[in-house]
Amino acid sequence: MTPLELIHGLHWSDLPPPVQARAELVLLDLIGIAAGGHGTRLSHIIRDHAAEMFGGSAPMLFDHRRASPPGVALAGGMMIDSLDGHDGYNPSKGHIGCALFPAALTLAHRTGAPGAAFLATLVMGYEFGARAAEALHGTAADFHTSGSWGAVTAAAAAARLLKLDRETTRHALGIAEYHGPRSQMMRCIDHPTMVKDGSGWGSMAGVSAALLSQKGFTGAPAVTVEDAPEHWADLGDRWAILEQYFKPYPVCRWAHAPVEAVLALRRAHDLGPDQVERIEIETFHEAVRLAVKEPKLSDEAQYSTSYPAALAMVHGGIRAEHLADDALTDPEVMRLSRSMVLRESDFANAEFPLRRFARVTLVLRGGRDVHSGWVTPRWDHTDPPSSEELRAKYHDLADPVLGRSRADAIEDALSTLPKTGLAPLTDQLFAPIS
Repeated sequence: MTPLELIHGLHWSDLPPPVQARAELVLLDLIGIAAGGHGTRLSHIIRDHAAEMFGGSAPMLFDHRRASPPGVALAGGMMIDSLDGHDGYNPSKGHIGCALFPAALTLAHRTGAPGAAFLATLVMGYEFGARAAEALHGTAADFHTSGSWGAVTAAAAAARLLKLDRETTRHALGIAEYHGPRSQMMRCIDHPTMVKDGSGWGSMAGVSAALLSQKGFTGAPAVTVEDAPEHWADLGDRWAILEQYFKPYPVCRWAHAPVEAVLALRRAHDLGPDQVERIEIETFHEAVRLAVKEPKLSDEAQYSTSYPAALAMVHGGIRAEHLADDALTDPEVMRLSRSMVLRESDFANAEFPLRRFARVTLVLRGGRDVHSGWVTPRWDHTDPPSSEELRAKYHDLADPVLGRSRADAIEDALSTLPKTGLAPLTDQLFAPIS
C-alpha cells in the first residue's frame, strides 16, 4: 500500500475490530483533553485570535464563535496542546492526534462526511502520521515539534475529506511539508512557553495546504512521503494506532517515569512530603533538560520534570487543577521542586526514545534514603490502559467543565458514530462552555 492509497482507499469496514475500538478511545481521550484545556490562558488567547483574525463560518470547538477551517484547526490544536495529557508515539517523540483531530473534525463537518468516514479518516491519520514522523526524524538531524509532520498528516486528512484527486493530494502534502512549522522542540524544552509542540500551527498549515491545492496551488512533492520509502513499507501490515501511549497525568511524557517512581516509593514506605528532604532523579538527557524548578505559568509546570515529581510527592498524583496558573504557589511543592537533583544516565539515554526510564532516590529527614529501581511510564502501548481507565480519565477532565450529562452525551455519540453520523457529536462539541 502506498501513502496515497492509504489516504484515499482506507475504509471503516476494512479495519480490524481492535483498531475500530481504539479509534473511539483515542477520540474520547482527545476530547477530554480539549475540555480540560478549554480554560487555560493559552486556549482563551488562541480562540480569541482565531475568531478575530481567521474570519469564516466554521464552528469552533467548545466556543460560540466561528472562524475559517484553518483558524478552527489552529484553535482546536492549541486548546488540546494547552493541557499536555494527549496520546503520543514513542518513535516520533511526539503526538499525532493533537493536530489531526481538529483538522479532520472541521472538514468532516464542512463536507458532511458520514460518521464512519470521519473515524476512518482518523485511523488513516494515525497510520500516516506515525510514518511521516519517523520519516522526518530519520532524514533530518534536528528534533522537530509534532507540528512539523502534523502539518502533512492534517493535509492528508483534509485531502481525503475534500475528496481531492491523487495529484492534487500530492500537492497538498507538499505544500504542508514546505510551510509546516519545522520548529525546534528542544528550544521549547529549554524555554517552556505557549508555543508548545507546534501542533495547532501544524493543523492550520495542513488544512490550508489542502484548501490551496484544491484551488490549483502547487507544491509537490513532500519529500518525507515520496523520498523515504523505507519508512512507509509496512502500511497495511502494522497498525500504528495500536502503538500509541496514553497519559495518566497531563504533563510531558518525559516526566512520567520519575512521577511513577516517586509514587511507588511514597506508597511502599507510607511517606508524606514532610518526611522528604529532597528528591534525586536519574533519567535521560532530554528529561534532565525539562526541569523548570519554579514555574510561574501552567506551560512551564507541564514542561518540567522536577515540578510534576514534587506534585506527585505532595498530592499522591497530578490533576489538571494542580497545573493551573494560580495554583503554582504551594510552598511544599515548591520546596521539593527547588531542591530536586537531576542526573543524566547513560542507560536511560541509550533506551530513549523507545523507552523512557528513570529511577528515584528519596532522601529522608533523619538520614535514611529509599530507592526505586528503573521505572517506565504507565499506559505505554505494551501495557495500555483499559477502556474503563481511559473513560474514567475522560470524565475526570470533562465532567467539571462540561457537566456530567453533556460529557455522557459526547461519550454516547461516539459509541454510535459509525451508524448515526456526526451531528449528535458535533452538536455537543460546537456548543460553547458556559
